[in-house]
Amino acid sequence: LQYPVACTGMAEDDQDVASYGGEKHGLLDPAWERQQRKTFTAWCNSHLRKRGMKVEEIDQGFTDGHKLIALLEVISGEQLPSPEKGKLRFHKIANVQKALNFVQSKGVRLVSIGAEEIVDGNTKMTLGMVWTIILRFAIQDISVEELSSKEGLLLWCQRKTAPYKNVNVQNFHMSFKDGLAFCALIHRHRPELIDYDRLRKGNPMENLKTAFEVAEKHLDIPQMLDAEDIVGTTKPDERAIMTYVSSYYHAFSSSQAAETAAKRIGKVLDVNQENERMIEEYESLASDLLQWIAQKVTWLSDRSPESTLQRTQDRLEEFRGYRTGEKPPKAEEKGRLETTFNTLQTKLRISNRPAYMPSEGKLLTDIAAAWKNMETGEKNYEEFLLAELRRLERLEHLAAKFNHKADIHEGWTSGKEDALQANDIEGANLATILALIKQHEAFESDLSAHHDRVEQLGGIAQELNELRYSEVDQVNSRLQAITEQWTRLGDLSRSRRDALEEARTQQEHIDNLRLDFAKKAAPFNNWMDGAKEDLMDMFSVHSVAEIKDLQGAHQSFKENMEHAKEEYDSLMALAREINSLSGSLYNPYTTLTQEDLTDKWEEVINLVPQRDAVLQKEHERQVANEELRTLFAEEANVAGPWIEQQHDYVATLGLQASGSLEDQLSELRQAEQTVSEFKPSIDSLEQLNQTVQEALIFDNPYTSYTMETLRAGYEQLNAAISRSVNAVENQVLTRDSKGLTEEQLHEYRQSFNHFDKDKSGQLDKNEYKACLLSLGYNLAVGEGEEKELARLMQQIDPSNTGYVTFDAFVDFMTKESTDEDTAEQVMASFKVLAGDKPFITADELRRELPADQAEYCISRMSPYEGPGAVPGALDYSLFSSALYGQSDL
Repeated sequence: LQYPVACTGMAEDDQDVASYGGEKHGLLDPAWERQQRKTFTAWCNSHLRKRGMKVEEIDQGFTDGHKLIALLEVISGEQLPSPEKGKLRFHKIANVQKALNFVQSKGVRLVSIGAEEIVDGNTKMTLGMVWTIILRFAIQDISVEELSSKEGLLLWCQRKTAPYKNVNVQNFHMSFKDGLAFCALIHRHRPELIDYDRLRKGNPMENLKTAFEVAEKHLDIPQMLDAEDIVGTTKPDERAIMTYVSSYYHAFSSSQAAETAAKRIGKVLDVNQENERMIEEYESLASDLLQWIAQKVTWLSDRSPESTLQRTQDRLEEFRGYRTGEKPPKAEEKGRLETTFNTLQTKLRISNRPAYMPSEGKLLTDIAAAWKNMETGEKNYEEFLLAELRRLERLEHLAAKFNHKADIHEGWTSGKEDALQANDIEGANLATILALIKQHEAFESDLSAHHDRVEQLGGIAQELNELRYSEVDQVNSRLQAITEQWTRLGDLSRSRRDALEEARTQQEHIDNLRLDFAKKAAPFNNWMDGAKEDLMDMFSVHSVAEIKDLQGAHQSFKENMEHAKEEYDSLMALAREINSLSGSLYNPYTTLTQEDLTDKWEEVINLVPQRDAVLQKEHERQVANEELRTLFAEEANVAGPWIEQQHDYVATLGLQASGSLEDQLSELRQAEQTVSEFKPSIDSLEQLNQTVQEALIFDNPYTSYTMETLRAGYEQLNAAISRSVNAVENQVLTRDSKGLTEEQLHEYRQSFNHFDKDKSGQLDKNEYKACLLSLGYNLAVGEGEEKELARLMQQIDPSNTGYVTFDAFVDFMTKESTDEDTAEQVMASFKVLAGDKPFITADELRRELPADQAEYCISRMSPYEGPGAVPGALDYSLFSSALYGQSDL
């Protein structure tokens, strides 16, 4: 066979290759023909399989033109005219001619190759046509150091195999006969596939089989030659070897491009996965914190009163445990949440992603509002508990006082109703009647004196009702019984007095001495009862001044004891006189005896020093409370101004920073350390405050600072430092990732601070405009200026807050001066991995990307529904746009 000539506008050496290898003799060597038929058939099938096609014999596979058109469309990436659907000869010739016209349109001149010969299955013409196609579409585009086609491919082989022993590529026949050159090419690009050191030059059959099997299994290069044909041929066919080697070249070139594209996509996906992880972390932290706050707000809203002082003190202790043990870790979680949010937003800006908007109700402002609401609930709850303590303390005091007075009253009234109803008037002599009259007058005097005690019991009971005393029903019941008995005593007293007055005309004998004793003894006895009651009276005071008032009143009482002593001595003298005149102490006018008065007088005398001791003990307790107030005030008056100074210092660092970001960060870290070292002072104040509250001290005139204000100030100081540290760290992150210099950042900071007139850390629209102009940014002139400024504000303030923060300002200025990675770049990378297809498959993603990144893409890519879609096709264009916020993912 002799091949026709096909000229493609190549170099002379390439044109030599274009003519068949045996053209000097005019015939094709049978061994070469066998090699070329196998090689060319395998090469064609490696491309036709992309269309689901295959040729069995090279000279019969293209006779109808359909597969020839499909082959050219696959290797060129272009659309050829549709083939004729008929099966007649002229239809086939027309189809083949369309294919040959396309080849000629690519600058290839076909000599002696006609459509009729291809349709007739002419082996020589078919092989010549296929070789022409291989030269044009597989070899001609190979270029290495300005050498193309054959020489370029040869230079590529020489460079790739240069480091390998026993390999010296000088041509495309004998240099590849021992198989080492094929193995060296594979090992150079995929060293894990072949153990090159085990290969031997004297074993060409094993070398060739190893190379061909590895290429087919791992590189997707079909086995185009048989090792036996190459070894059994004196000189392997050059065209077959070139065709096979060109497949190696394209496989390794596309692999390198795919690796580069995979690395670019991997970098983008790493950023996106990290951002999603931080978003999930923020959402989880925010949900947990808001749930905890909601639980605490419900707990702090409990205003159900307790019935005892101990239960209320237990609730107050529980509240202190929450404030010192449970709340501080949650405050740290809140700080970490703010840091996570700010760092995430910075990373999103740096990677050219859209800003993150938390779920509804999970904004930092929502969390801050919930936290503030909880702290308001804390204050109100603590005030409620302290008020309950005061109320219950007062209730216990009043209840004890009521029972004490009631016991005295009931002791006095015991038996009085029976005495008033006694049948001792009828048949009594005058002396007895007069005595009964005088006795009753004494009783009425005593009854009148006890009236005040009954009114006092009523007043105490009313106060217990108003203060919601838990056992008020028993108090009311006892008061009602006392009141009803008091009414009966009054009625009985009046009835008895009337009866005695009626009998007075019949019986009148007055024993002046006994009557005088009775009249004096009754009020004095009543005074002693009152004195005993006062000396045993319970009290509740909250200051040194109040206890001093009670001590003063007691001192006055002791001074009046001299007058009482005179009255007592007078009664004792009268009793002795009665005894000396009558020889008996019997006195019909009173039930009081000398012994009764003496016993009560001794009780009063003994109660005076006891009262002194009780008042002195309370005085000492109030002095100790005063010392606690003074001690707390001394520490609070130091801590309060210190916290305020540190607030001013941290604010100054943010507004007047002049050094590098690292210097600012160092100063903030030092401030953070200083504040942390002050924590023991706050803990000391917390301990003092607990002691003060346990002592039931409710006011402190020596300081304007409360533990609540100091605690809130210290927590706010920690939060301010954390926010400042986070802001500077984000600036460092922005500077390093964007390649900014310290001078640029310093210039941005000076301009920003200059126009931040109110030192709020943000610029309004007009301040932002002035700042841009000061940095040389050109805005449109005239009517377009406001539109452009509105566009810039929308870009830098997507949330429409109306203000520009420093981080957003730096990010904007950085974008104006640096290049950014874009969605278009990522699309181009995916296109390389997909082999220039507008879609990509899951198998291709798993082959080119790490496993986790491949699955990440597969789970998020939408199905591709465009032209040429195959089952399982995925839309990488839509996915790339979504990565940069240009469409929904």
